[in-house]
Amino acid sequence: MKIFPPQAICALLALLFTGGALRAESASLLIGKGDSFDANMQANDALRCYLMAEKLEPNNARLLVHISREYRRLMPHTNDQAEKVRLGAVAVDYAKRAASLAPKDPEAQLAVAICYGKLQPLQGNRQRFDAVHIIKDAVDKALELDPYNDLAWHVLGRWYKGLAEVDAFHRALAQAAFGGLPAATYEEAATCFEKAIQLNPNRLINYIELGCVYAQMGRRDEAQRLITKGLDMPNTDNEDPETVREGEQLRAKLH
Repeated sequence: MKIFPPQAICALLALLFTGGALRAESASLLIGKGDSFDANMQANDALRCYLMAEKLEPNNARLLVHISREYRRLMPHTNDQAEKVRLGAVAVDYAKRAASLAPKDPEAQLAVAICYGKLQPLQGNRQRFDAVHIIKDAVDKALELDPYNDLAWHVLGRWYKGLAEVDAFHRALAQAAFGGLPAATYEEAATCFEKAIQLNPNRLINYIELGCVYAQMGRRDEAQRLITKGLDMPNTDNEDPETVREGEQLRAKLH
């Protein structure tokens, strides 16, 4: 058996430790670049950096959350329905991986709720029904871990709003086919959006969604005021333009 001199062993160990440090630094550098692209709403570029970082740190839960977010943000940028579904499904898979790796991370749990919420309208009735319960379970976990997360309150508000919009006929169909939908009211949705605004007054989607709920509740003047406030705020997220379009359409109807 060949015996290596002590100097050679020390050099080899130094090389190994240096290689590990460079590997970690490279992943951190890529994530930082991805974050910069994300801040500038450049989802494709952010995703490219994050996916390269994933090869170095495949079990980095926060990184997986970021990847799921970018896939989700790419959905509105295609008119191909099948591609939207594919992007949404990939986003869900990454979010579920993150939540499994970090069950105590509220952002990972919230990612599951958000991704299922984006994919749900594109799915069949059975999948949409199942998603109702998955979303609620995930957002409840997120709020249990971090009750001051305004985005989690926003997602919960959208959950109540979506169910409150289901009419009696479709509720009866759901009851017959799948066992019924949870009860929900616009008042519950409004409470969640009001909480989200209290926690973060700088997110336009909170104002526009609360305005939409107030409109459903017959509070037209307050709805107009809130929607206008949201529309006057700058876009800070890739998904803001979609909410802004909905807010502009509703405000036009309220005039």
